[in-house]
Amino acid sequence: MPDASLLNNAIRDQLMDCGLFDQLQPGDFAAAAGYFALSAMSAGQDIFREGDAGTFMCIIVSGQVSVRKTDAEGREVEIAVLRKGRAFGEMAVLDGERRSASCVAASDCQLLSLGKDALEKMLNDAPKIAAKVIRALAVALSKRLRMVDGQLLAQQV
Repeated sequence: MPDASLLNNAIRDQLMDCGLFDQLQPGDFAAAAGYFALSAMSAGQDIFREGDAGTFMCIIVSGQVSVRKTDAEGREVEIAVLRKGRAFGEMAVLDGERRSASCVAASDCQLLSLGKDALEKMLNDAPKIAAKVIRALAVALSKRLRMVDGQLLAQQV
């Protein structure tokens, strides 16, 4: 199956390039790649909607993703635009809660996705690699939370 191995190598390379998983060893990337999928999204296409069940997370390989939340008046407001290398949707995969925002392809995108089921399978099959992946996601979330905390503090001053 040369196609599957080419795809696996492409996913491995994208995981290495995204910068999110610096704790993984070179061999870990090839093993982890088997649990991720690569997909293409067209500009304007919904990736997921606020309130949906969180069944997968994504990493942007190319393109941009718009993050949107519904305000008190029921209007959808763009709160961020994410670019290459950024992970999103990981909160719902880690905590099992519903999506806290909508994500829409702001341009044509290529995305790596990791499903909740695939993460569970990785935990069973390759627990050390899965632990490194989960730790990397937790560190990324922690950095994002610290950044938001700083922004909130700056608004209060």
